[in-house]
Amino acid sequence: MANEVDILKLPVQDPPGKEFSSSHLIWHKFEGHHQTVDEIALIPYARVEDFLKGESDNVECPTRFRIENGRKRIRLSSTKMRQPAEYTEFRLYWCAFGPDNYGESGTALPSKKFRTGGRKRAVRPQAMRGCMCHFIIKRLFVRPHIAVIIYNQRQHVDNTGTICHGPLDRNALGPRTMTHPYVSDELHQQAMSMIYLGISEENILQKYIEDAETFGRSGSGGDLASKYVQKLEVVIKRSTYELDPDDLSSVRIWVERHPKNVFFYQDSSDTGSFILGIQTEWQLQQMIRFGNNSLVAADTTFGINKLKYPLYTLLVFDSNYHALPAAWVITRSFASDDVHKWTKALRDRIHVKDPAWKLTGFAVDDAATEIATIRDVFQCPILLCLWRVRRAWLKNITKTCSNMEVRREMFKRLGHIMYSPWTGVDSVDAVAEFMQDFVDQSAFLKYFKSRWVPKIEMWLAAMRTLPLTSQETCGAFESYHARLKTRLFDELDIAACQRVDWLVHKLTTEVHSSYWLDRYAEESGLLGNIREQYINSTSWHRAVQISDSDVILNNEDLRFAKVVSQSDRTQTHIVWNPSSEFALCDCSWSMLGYLCKHVIKVNMVCSNRRVAQPSMSFHSYHHVLLSLWQNSPDDSIALDRASARVIHMQQDLQRVVELYNFGGVDSLLHSLSLKWIGKKHRKPRDRAITYQHPDSLGAGTAATSRNAVTVQAVEHRAITDQHPGSLGAGTVATSGKAVTVQANEHRDVTDQLPASLGMGTVATIRNYVTVQATNSYTRRKKGWKIKLKEQPV
Repeated sequence: MANEVDILKLPVQDPPGKEFSSSHLIWHKFEGHHQTVDEIALIPYARVEDFLKGESDNVECPTRFRIENGRKRIRLSSTKMRQPAEYTEFRLYWCAFGPDNYGESGTALPSKKFRTGGRKRAVRPQAMRGCMCHFIIKRLFVRPHIAVIIYNQRQHVDNTGTICHGPLDRNALGPRTMTHPYVSDELHQQAMSMIYLGISEENILQKYIEDAETFGRSGSGGDLASKYVQKLEVVIKRSTYELDPDDLSSVRIWVERHPKNVFFYQDSSDTGSFILGIQTEWQLQQMIRFGNNSLVAADTTFGINKLKYPLYTLLVFDSNYHALPAAWVITRSFASDDVHKWTKALRDRIHVKDPAWKLTGFAVDDAATEIATIRDVFQCPILLCLWRVRRAWLKNITKTCSNMEVRREMFKRLGHIMYSPWTGVDSVDAVAEFMQDFVDQSAFLKYFKSRWVPKIEMWLAAMRTLPLTSQETCGAFESYHARLKTRLFDELDIAACQRVDWLVHKLTTEVHSSYWLDRYAEESGLLGNIREQYINSTSWHRAVQISDSDVILNNEDLRFAKVVSQSDRTQTHIVWNPSSEFALCDCSWSMLGYLCKHVIKVNMVCSNRRVAQPSMSFHSYHHVLLSLWQNSPDDSIALDRASARVIHMQQDLQRVVELYNFGGVDSLLHSLSLKWIGKKHRKPRDRAITYQHPDSLGAGTAATSRNAVTVQAVEHRAITDQHPGSLGAGTVATSGKAVTVQANEHRDVTDQLPASLGMGTVATIRNYVTVQATNSYTRRKKGWKIKLKEQPV
């Protein structure tokens, strides 16, 4: 039986294929800390996600594994001796069907075989069935590129040793489980989501049976599946949001019944305002997945005129840059103390699952937001998004003015006001001049004076101090806002929208199901229509599909541009004020105040033709850097750090642009800088270092090709692409990036890297090469890189 020291001696297993599970690995017995015998295996750390996917797609017990607990230790001095079992990252994964069976009250319920007051067998719930399957993944200090998997319980059984979920669970669906199609939690959620979205019963049943047949259920299961879907429809139709005639009492009952969906709750009182923070388990996983080392945005004042309490939404952006609601906060109070309470509760909840979770930026859409509080809690920069200002102005101009020429000029002049922090124009004079020139537009001026003149300076001041988001982020904001507005207010009941329990019910059923089904279609590749609609749900993605040849633009006259309609090629849309964030189009989507695909496409073409003016986000970025340079802090170290981060970010952006322009990585390889693995002997004496890998090397020459080093010491040798099992004296051979050098005598090439090397020894392991010619070499403890004490001959 292995102990802690023997762990490092176990072989690292890397099964072929895109995904793999525990059945593809060889497990070794290991004595745990609680007198238990665990199973252990080592895999490359880069393939942890492949293992999780393969382990979840178990035919007998399909499931998902959630992060139950996690810890991360800060790497300290590299000179400190580390124990073999010391870890830098620790995560406990537990089966989604365990470990407890929770009822509506949130307390653990014992499994019961019969219904109360009868002798019929009780139906098991669809989740939290007491499954004890769980494992631990560690990343050790001494071998950070290796993931150690410790399986405490590989079987999906409860504490009695009985299979508790999956097709083999006889109690999963009552006495007719042998003829009833298996219902997983994912399949149940899929059926519920499709019912909430109004998809027909025939389509739901067809998709339901197709997925159920993957678990080996067929025959008479179709009739029972039809009854199951019909039962779900009846349950949804009979469900009500009014759990109590009193609104707040009804919300209180909902919170007690759904404790896992609430991360913060504060009842209304004389000393505190009403605050309800909602985050389902699925939303928490999206926050951890897409929010870590990324951007989180806040839609702050949705429904401020129609709802009893405004809705505050925290958004994350997926790989396609679509906005996903990761948490909802229902409150009317935006005081600093209240914001600090629920933001801290949300951060603490995320850190329970992933202690290493951290934001790189937080975007707000209101200049009055408590920026200092958010920055203090999340410890990240704050960005400002102007989509709400642009939409409000364009929507009211369209509503109050019917002349397109006047609309264009008014919107253009309002854009000049927003550009005033960087153009040197006095904003007060610009506002006064605007109101004087358009004095005949009394309806819009009345709205502008009452809503925006008192706080225009607040917005401009925020724009001077905060960086601005791009048009793509604005488009994602607008897409979520329009979709949420459609879901909540299409069939609006005036009496219902003034109740908080109605809003909670709508968010956790229809809205949540809509985004859950979108992500399911995107990740599984199924439900093609829903997947296509989801991908094209933002104006940015719809704009990318428009060809450049469909844009008619005169570089000498930038008053307007024309875009051929994609639905009717005989029609064209006119975009006024091109190359500006304050461009407007005559299409129906733009008339609602939104940023349409035609405006975005015209701005893309203007940018490619070098005729576009710098965007507001570029102006704000340049202004922040210039202010930092001109008003440098007293702490010179802080200034050096800031300068280094700016240069590093500039290099990253430049590489991204080059990668986009060249369309691949191959063309950029020669421009990558050389990375050294040791401080000493950075420039070999009397050796020429080149970035090209020659076909052959002359006697006594040395050459490097990025991280691969080739040395020739005896005579002229040709470099081959074959990696021989052994090398004769004076032989040089390369295999991809791995280079093997032999200088003195015949040596065998091994895959093990010893702690130290004697004179004349040669050893290779993966992409790292060790060369010994004249002296003894020792391995550094950090990674598998080699510190050369003397330059090879």
